[in-house]
Amino acid sequence: MKLTYQLSELKDISKKIISQFNTPKTLLFYGEMGIGKTTLIKELVKQLGVLDITSSPTFSIVNEYKGKKHSVFHFDFYRITNEEEVYDIGIEDYFYQNAWCFIEWPEKIPNILPEDSIVIILKKNLDETRIIEICSS
Repeated sequence: MKLTYQLSELKDISKKIISQFNTPKTLLFYGEMGIGKTTLIKELVKQLGVLDITSSPTFSIVNEYKGKKHSVFHFDFYRITNEEEVYDIGIEDYFYQNAWCFIEWPEKIPNILPEDSIVIILKKNLDETRIIEICSS
């Protein structure tokens, strides 16, 4: 699936993404710095019924939120220097719960990612619209 949107349409795009999956999934967010990965994830978390204030887990590595039906884990692996660091936080425990996992910078941990993950690639057009490509890993 390929979607083009403006930032003002983020709520609708997030609803569309969530509606594609009827059970919690691991979503891998790829895109350059500043493309809007965290902004999109914040809206996805909101659409899953999280009422807490959300933020990027750049320094904490993972933030946990309680949604209406499931937990949501938001990971940011930008500062990870090797995969061993991710094992130290107990990554497998997060992946194999019945929870949503949103991962920024998944390219930092390619050997650890669940095989059934959903890949989300974000790009920016010259006119400042965004493109999202969604596919299975």
